Amino acid sequence: MINENKSGSTPHALDLVRHGREIIGMSAVFLPFLPDGEIDWRGFSAHLERTVAAGLVPAVNMDTGSVQFLGTADRVRVLEITQGSCRKFVAGACVVDTDQDLIDIPAYQQRVAEIAEVGGTPVIFPSWGLNMLAGDAWIRALEEITTGTNFIGFELGAQFVPYGRIFDLDTYRELVMLPNCLGAKHSSLDRMQEWDRIRLRNEIRPEFQVLTGNDLAIDMVMYGSDYLLGLSSFAPELFAKRDAYWREGNDLFYEINDLLQYLGQFVFRAPVPSYKHSAAQFLKMCGTLKFDQCPPGIMERPDSDIQILADIACRLELT
Repeated sequence: MINENKSGSTPHALDLVRHGREIIGMSAVFLPFLPDGEIDWRGFSAHLERTVAAGLVPAVNMDTGSVQFLGTADRVRVLEITQGSCRKFVAGACVVDTDQDLIDIPAYQQRVAEIAEVGGTPVIFPSWGLNMLAGDAWIRALEEITTGTNFIGFELGAQFVPYGRIFDLDTYRELVMLPNCLGAKHSSLDRMQEWDRIRLRNEIRPEFQVLTGNDLAIDMVMYGSDYLLGLSSFAPELFAKRDAYWREGNDLFYEINDLLQYLGQFVFRAPVPSYKHSAAQFLKMCGTLKFDQCPPGIMERPDSDIQILADIACRLELT
């Protein structure tokens, strides 16, 4: 359904367009699985190396990395492999709980320390306990969780996870003003709400990174967002090329962006979490992975998707 300015933004966003800017691209690295349900560590390492070689910042243990389903040993192994492959990365600090649980501050602090110890920047992943808090309490919790550590905030819509929540703009203002918060991933899939955040950022703290998580509107980089996307994991080199075109003022930006957005609109259709199976199908098709096993906890995509994905991969010159 088309949104009709429901967030109160002006309908004219051309004033935000920033030609020739350097785009910071963070790619949520897909974690593949073997047919027996075990993690495909060889496939993960290959895809991580591909992401690093493309020049994107790897984001591991995110939703695209099925972090909610990983035990401690696997979560830590992801961090160790990533540390060995690159100098700069971000990682999800995820605490798994239920809708009956209060926020577990010590568990979050442990996750943050785990990431910081290997040189990563933690992304504070939502949970039932964290996201049930009122705005002011959410901010205070983030302060306590991240004392002494730079971090990235995270607003995640309920279409991705049932405990997802998008906060009001006054709360977002408080987040922007936290000195150790470098930026925040915004995944409402609503460009109007994201435009509001860009305008606020521009007014009060220009160096703060608004990291778009809108896989249905990847052109948000034109308006001043950087990105932390799951879609970029499908084709990291092409995202890097697109970003370079924008920096250079090359109109080929629009052509490649349109094709990548076609892919995004297709794979991020409802049920949205099934985009992870689409990623497995696409990465196998393009030769990065050996298997297209559906990750745990999500609904499989139909086999009929493969023909459409093959057409898109051909248009993108990936096959």
